[in-house]
Amino acid sequence: MLGYVVRRLLGAIAVMLAMSAVVYVLFYLMPANPAQLVCGPKTCTADRLAMVEHSLGLDEPLYVQYWHFLSGLVVGRDFSSGPSVLHCPAPCLGYSFQYTEPVLDKILEALPVSLSIVIGAALLWLTFGIGAGVLSALRRGRWLDHAVNVVVLGGFAVPAFITSLLLLMVFCVYLQWLPFPSYVPFDEDPLGWAQNLVLPWIVLALVQLPPYVRLSRSGVLETLTEDHIRTARAYGLTERRVIGRHALRGALSPLITVAAADIAAVLTASMLTETAFGLPGLGRLMVQSVNQIDLPMVVGMTLLIGFVIVLCNAIADVLYAVVDRRVRVA
Repeated sequence: MLGYVVRRLLGAIAVMLAMSAVVYVLFYLMPANPAQLVCGPKTCTADRLAMVEHSLGLDEPLYVQYWHFLSGLVVGRDFSSGPSVLHCPAPCLGYSFQYTEPVLDKILEALPVSLSIVIGAALLWLTFGIGAGVLSALRRGRWLDHAVNVVVLGGFAVPAFITSLLLLMVFCVYLQWLPFPSYVPFDEDPLGWAQNLVLPWIVLALVQLPPYVRLSRSGVLETLTEDHIRTARAYGLTERRVIGRHALRGALSPLITVAAADIAAVLTASMLTETAFGLPGLGRLMVQSVNQIDLPMVVGMTLLIGFVIVLCNAIADVLYAVVDRRVRVA
């Protein structure tokens, strides 16, 4: 098991290095010049632009710039736009002159908001998605099976921003059961944290729910027809033990794949939900950075997105080995 985990971690590191090189080259070969943004549109002359490019290291070969970027992740890096020198401590993803602070610091400000949204929503869609799928499989062809499909697909068919507005109107305006969403740190007020995020959780869970219902339903139905299930029943195991320990465990592999991809995608692409509820998360920060052509921030957030995706898939590989021992020898 340890050897399997080490191989997956080494593979994830290799993928991250390759991805960082591709992302860095693509963004810094774009027509937009980061030095032009630092120099300013009104006060920027040719001499001043050349000075800013030299102070930022943009006049060096691209491979040298990339090496400075990698070394900044380990030991930090110094940036200069004139007489003053700005230090970016390790791990340094770059320095945003639009926000006048290191990229990582700005990302860490928005990360707790997005993590809070995704973790709560993931617990909802995993719990209700797998539960509804198993229940639907056990009641196959009955009214409960059809009711689950209608409710889940009905919630998925409504666009997320429409669902957000409806929930705000019902629970915050008419019933006044909940406050208008704003981010409250968990360590300051756990109850206020949950009250302010319950509506974004519901919206994201409704969007992500259908695949889990369908996959868990089809996985349980397929597993129930296999020989080891009939053998377990022949040994006199209770139906609850057969479903919980054998049928559901056999249906978890595709769910792990989907969950790894979904959690990473929702964490980095929840801009619509964050905008609808006015929450300052990673999605809104990415939109603002693209509009401002803040290349260091965009590069840093793109690398963060890649890191999250690679990390989630590495965790999924380890969970495969836990669920199915045959994976360890692959």
